[in-house]
Amino acid sequence: MSVFVAGLSYKTAPVEVREQLAVLPSKVGCHACRLKVVGGLDEVVLLSTCNRVEIYGVAPEVNGNIKSIFQLLAKFPCDLRRHLYVHEGAAALQHLFTVASGLDSMVLGETEITGQVKDAYEKAQAARLTGGVLNRVFQKAFHAAKEIRTQSKIQRGATSVGSVAVELAEKIFRQDLSQQTTIILGAGQMGETVLRHLAKKGAKSILVSNRSFDRAEALARAFGGRAIRFDDRLAAMANADIVVASTGCPQVLLSRDEVEELLRRRRQRPLFLIDISVPRNIDPEAQNVAGAYLYNIDDLEAIVRQNVRLREQDLALCRAIIDRQSAALMNKLTGGKEKQHDLGLQTQPGWLPGRALALGGQSVLQ
Repeated sequence: MSVFVAGLSYKTAPVEVREQLAVLPSKVGCHACRLKVVGGLDEVVLLSTCNRVEIYGVAPEVNGNIKSIFQLLAKFPCDLRRHLYVHEGAAALQHLFTVASGLDSMVLGETEITGQVKDAYEKAQAARLTGGVLNRVFQKAFHAAKEIRTQSKIQRGATSVGSVAVELAEKIFRQDLSQQTTIILGAGQMGETVLRHLAKKGAKSILVSNRSFDRAEALARAFGGRAIRFDDRLAAMANADIVVASTGCPQVLLSRDEVEELLRRRRQRPLFLIDISVPRNIDPEAQNVAGAYLYNIDDLEAIVRQNVRLREQDLALCRAIIDRQSAALMNKLTGGKEKQHDLGLQTQPGWLPGRALALGGQSVLQ
């Protein structure tokens, strides 16, 4: 058998590609089942976030091309080969540990990804898609993530996409958010993260709009904000300075035409739009409207790079923890056998840990 991970992330694919593969949380179980059947997998966990879509699996052998497996997730036919990476054996374990610890995230050391990986694993486990191998692998990954959090300072500074979005708003308004009105579209985990950071920065006027008005009310109340009915969101935007879209809705909620109308009603007063949803909720063409300033999740990378420099000194410690924990797990999975053939955990000749396997090369996921 072979343990593997195959996927794409913000490092290999822009948001317009990632949104074609994004899976709604309510659909993860169904898609994972299809992947298991079509791919001939013994075990599988499907991870879908705003920055990555990855398949973790165990299989005796996977026939066919990895593109055909990923194509099941795509909303439209698209060529994914140049965006995909594949890791097997030791490299797959190290990749999962790195992802779960927030070390492969756009925001280095982010805390949300650990919860997202746990959620993906628990959904797969509840659907009986995991077994002895992935159960052990994911539990060890969470243990490594916890050790990294407690022994390093990798989480200094902005540690989530939501907190970086607030940093961007601060830059736009020169550190003062107390006089600005912000409306959040979406009352999920990401919206809550944005609200928490806005409150910490002294934001006074916060509006929350969500399809579930009860959820919007509960979230707004927790942070001293005000709930807006979803059908009234456009009217509220006419008086807002910042719009943050962070829903799980797979369609555009704010079109270019609507942005143009908003600017006319605002008498061309600038409107800052931050879309951290994948799929995107704000029409990308809105960036061409005079007076509208649109930033999507990929645009946050400049702020992220600044935060990375603050954390680089902790990376060596984090890597050492991952190397030690993944090596210990490999030893258990293979029974201490040097050649490690029973689980396919050997690396390819000349393989370096963390290196992606080219789709044209030899792989169980060819």
